[in-house]
Amino acid sequence: MLSLFDYDATLPIKLDPIEGPSIQNVKFDSPTGNVIEAYIVTPQGEGPFPGILWVHWYEPHSPNSNRTQFLSEALALAEEGVVSLLISTMWTPVDWFSTRSLDDDHDSSIRQVIDLRRAVDVLASLPKVDVDRLGYVGHDFGAMYGAILASLDKRLKTFILMAGTACFSDWFLLGQKDLPDDQRQAYIEKMAKFDPVNFVGQADPASVFLQFGDNDWFVPLEKAQAFFDAAQEPKKMEVYKAQHDLDDRARHFRRAWLREKLGFGEAST
Repeated sequence: MLSLFDYDATLPIKLDPIEGPSIQNVKFDSPTGNVIEAYIVTPQGEGPFPGILWVHWYEPHSPNSNRTQFLSEALALAEEGVVSLLISTMWTPVDWFSTRSLDDDHDSSIRQVIDLRRAVDVLASLPKVDVDRLGYVGHDFGAMYGAILASLDKRLKTFILMAGTACFSDWFLLGQKDLPDDQRQAYIEKMAKFDPVNFVGQADPASVFLQFGDNDWFVPLEKAQAFFDAAQEPKKMEVYKAQHDLDDRARHFRRAWLREKLGFGEAST
C-alpha cells in the first residue's frame, strides 16, 4: 500500500524566489508535475533552527483557505527561532470541491501525498534548518493527508493534526445524495485505503497531537475519538469549545506542544 506514494527523491530542488528576505514567496516543482507555491518564513540568526511544514484547511468562504492560514503563527514562531514552510495544495482553489471529480479522488490523493513528501524535502534542504527537529501542522484536509504522511516520512518528529475526520468518504461524498447506493459503496471501499485511521497508527516514533472542536459540524466527536484511538503513543487529544476553525486556546496549546517536541523557545531553556 505504501508503495503507492513512492516518488523520485533524487530530483534536484530548485526554488524560484519572488520577494522578501524574512518572508520568501517561492514555488517549487513536485515529481507529480504540480508546481507548489509556498511561503518560507526564516528567523534572524545563523541557526540551525527547527522547521515546520504547515498545511492549510479548506473553507471556501474564508479568506485564509490557502497558504496564508498559518502565516501569523509562522511569523510569531520565527521570533522564537523557527523556520516555516507554508504550502499550497490541491484544495487551494476556492472552487476545488465543487469542480473535482469522484473518479479522480483516488489518484489526486496519491499526488497530494507525494507533494507533501516533496515539501518535506524542501523544508529539510533549507540552509538554516535542523533536520533533526522537523514538525508538521495540518488542518482539515491538511490533517487527513498529514496522517498518511506520518506513516511515510520519519524525518518529522511531531504532527499536529487539527479537525480532520476519520475517513475521506465522510467529506468527499458530501452533496452526493443522488449517487446510487452501489456506486456509493464502491467509492467508499476504493477510498478507504487512504483513510487517516489506517495510517496515523504508523506515525511512530513521531508524537501526534490531535485538536478538535466540540461544536464542529464536520467532525462529530465520535469521528474525532476514532481518529485518536487509531493513533499510537506518544499521542494526545484535546477538544476545545470551538467550531471547525478552532480557536485561540487551540493555538496556545499548539505552540506549547511544538516548543516541547522541537526544543525551542521556553522549552529549550
